[in-house]
Amino acid sequence: MAPPRAFTAVLATETNTFSPIRVDMKAFRASLLARPGEHPDTPTLCSAVITEGRRFARENNWDLVEGTAAWADPAGLVARATFESLRDEILDQIRTQGPFDILVLGLHGAMVADGYDDPEGDFLERARTIVGEDTPIVATIDPHSHLTAKRVAATDALIAFKEFPHTDFVDRAVDAWKIAGQTVAGTVTPVMSVHDPKMIEVFPTSSQPMRAFVDGMIKREEETPGLLSLSVIHGFMAGDVPEMGTKVLAVTDNDKALGAAITRELGETLYAMRGKVRSVELDPSEAFDRALEFDGGPVTIADMWDNPGGGTAGDATVLLREALDRQLSNIAFGSIWDPVAVQLCHAAGEGARMQLRFGAKSAPDTGDPVDVETVVIRNIRNAEQSFGESVVPIGDASLIRVAGVEIILNSTRAQCFDISLFRNFGITPEDRKILVVKSTNHFHQSFAKVSPLILYCSAGGPYPKDPRKTPYKKAPRDIWPICEGDPGHESVTADRLYIAGKPGR
Repeated sequence: MAPPRAFTAVLATETNTFSPIRVDMKAFRASLLARPGEHPDTPTLCSAVITEGRRFARENNWDLVEGTAAWADPAGLVARATFESLRDEILDQIRTQGPFDILVLGLHGAMVADGYDDPEGDFLERARTIVGEDTPIVATIDPHSHLTAKRVAATDALIAFKEFPHTDFVDRAVDAWKIAGQTVAGTVTPVMSVHDPKMIEVFPTSSQPMRAFVDGMIKREEETPGLLSLSVIHGFMAGDVPEMGTKVLAVTDNDKALGAAITRELGETLYAMRGKVRSVELDPSEAFDRALEFDGGPVTIADMWDNPGGGTAGDATVLLREALDRQLSNIAFGSIWDPVAVQLCHAAGEGARMQLRFGAKSAPDTGDPVDVETVVIRNIRNAEQSFGESVVPIGDASLIRVAGVEIILNSTRAQCFDISLFRNFGITPEDRKILVVKSTNHFHQSFAKVSPLILYCSAGGPYPKDPRKTPYKKAPRDIWPICEGDPGHESVTADRLYIAGKPGR
């Protein structure tokens, strides 16, 4: 008897529709563009389905066919030709190398392409047409995504990362392959239920009350017969699309009533927590005052809304300007995106003293470019940082010193995920008084190990962080906090979703 045949591939990025930085094929090449068989042994945030698929296939004697893996760091709209080219490349692999017993895909869920509000839905719908109704499709997604009716209708199981920071992306790929194996073996029949609590919020799981919420969700998965997976889709408030918002998703073993009951309960709990889960946000002056008053260190300040992981440029200079104006010392910034400044530093060489202009070139409300005399401390070609089992490229990069301030300049946009960003440039974080990182929360797990105080700072306006003020054109208006009243709730099970008149799965 022939072993089961599975297909896996990745098509992922996160789109901030308000970001001026467009994504083309070059952006995918800078992050990850691996054709069949080229994917490295380490996963990226959305490609753990490939590395875990290899392990699963070896251990269970499956025939695994790897398709293209494409991941671009978050930015603005994906060029139409780029999305269609990558989509069609993977679809052609499914069409020509099948038939398959199952598809296991790595998506993000917040991609928006020029001409496509729901590119993942389009991709999944086309994949469903190719493989037919009887071939299961399982996919992992990021919780900062848009759970559209089209995606639910086209798949059998969607599994989102539970943690923010997303330290569990490999674990969720393990879950996806476990459900895939059970489905192909015929021991489970996955179905999905969705509850819409009519809200959008930021849900850091590194602090309460979300820590307890996620722990309870995991325990419920473990203890509830017939419950295969639970996910909270946080939503992505920087995506102006018709189905933007928070959702709760359950995958059950053919028990839609169970899924509907659990998702409604969890959704109502989330709604009751609205306005109580976001981290306390300080302005730049408050953040530095508290850091300087703290007896000990290093204190980590997160420039949380100039986060390349949310599609911004990562070149805002508001916090840096504050530090320079205060003539602070023993402080390190990681990082500021400026490919031109990096090129100049590499040309000058390590040890060079030079006049340099950098930062604040990509968007309004990000401060002003910094014009200073600087010393080039270190230049690195193809620099990297870690994020769990993943290796994250930051491109050619330079460490410069301005008076008592050290600044990492990078040429490939990436948020700060890990303390290794500093260590790789020879900075010992424990010896610094203040570390400044550009990240909303993914940095937290790593930096909490060395930093006794972590502060979140809202500096400038590079990101649409307040849905009440964001100039949405397509996003729903009947969700909190856009709608300040109680808009009510809606519970949807997969069999009630209709796409072009066709009932969902």
